[in-house]
Amino acid sequence: MQLHTIDTGLFKLDGGAMFGVVPKSIWQRTNPADQNNMCTWAMRCLLVEEGNRLILIDTGIGQKQDAKFLSHFYLHGDDTLDKSLAKLGFNRDDITDVFLTHLHFDHCGGAVELVGDKLRPVFKNAVYWSNEKHWEWAVHPNAREKASFLKENIMPIQESGQLKYVDQQEGVIFSENFKVRFAFGHTDSMMIPHLNYKGTNIIYAADLLPSTGHIPLPYVMAYDMFPMQTLIEKQAFLEEVVKENHIIFLEHDPVNECCTLQQTEKGIRLRDSFKLTDI
Repeated sequence: MQLHTIDTGLFKLDGGAMFGVVPKSIWQRTNPADQNNMCTWAMRCLLVEEGNRLILIDTGIGQKQDAKFLSHFYLHGDDTLDKSLAKLGFNRDDITDVFLTHLHFDHCGGAVELVGDKLRPVFKNAVYWSNEKHWEWAVHPNAREKASFLKENIMPIQESGQLKYVDQQEGVIFSENFKVRFAFGHTDSMMIPHLNYKGTNIIYAADLLPSTGHIPLPYVMAYDMFPMQTLIEKQAFLEEVVKENHIIFLEHDPVNECCTLQQTEKGIRLRDSFKLTDI
């Protein structure tokens, strides 16, 4: 197995929404806000080479949304999904599997493109993976989460015939060194990849732990549908990472790509941060 970071660009979200009940005077120490209270976040995806499969985990926000939509999120930076693939000698047609942790627009928007007036999957040779429970949650969204589940990001995948579901089973084996676990606090049935890589376990944290700034237990996003469930899941996750010395791959941290954790007198905190290529 080989792992590669795929940077798809940066965007901004409201700092208060990203840190929930935590006061700005505290969270701005790690994630400074601009004059509009917006903080910069990464959309960092992961490419997994294993055997004859080339698996892309998440896709970023994409480029098909109109200017009004994109203006709310201040997309910036020079990285794109296609540029990042090209740097590694790959292109979109090489992707065999697109694994979507969940269907919020900043995780799956790059899976579909607009060509002329038609929407179509970006990765024509790939199987797109979700799970049935989350798919139903996304296509019949509640009013609070509806703005994150955009039909133009979701329905073309199903209509193309390229959609498949991961079994709704804890610890399901997606490929030889790729297991899937589930989390239910941020959104229903979010999938968390666990990758056996160079003798260690790398966890693609998705929105269970967006950044190192979210490590303290109370730092739970206001975007989470079930924050008390997130708190339970997050505590178990952090404790396991420390106990087993796992590595976390951070999807949204604008600075830190990977990290390890340690137990301190104040609770579980950051130990080291580093790049995937340092492993």
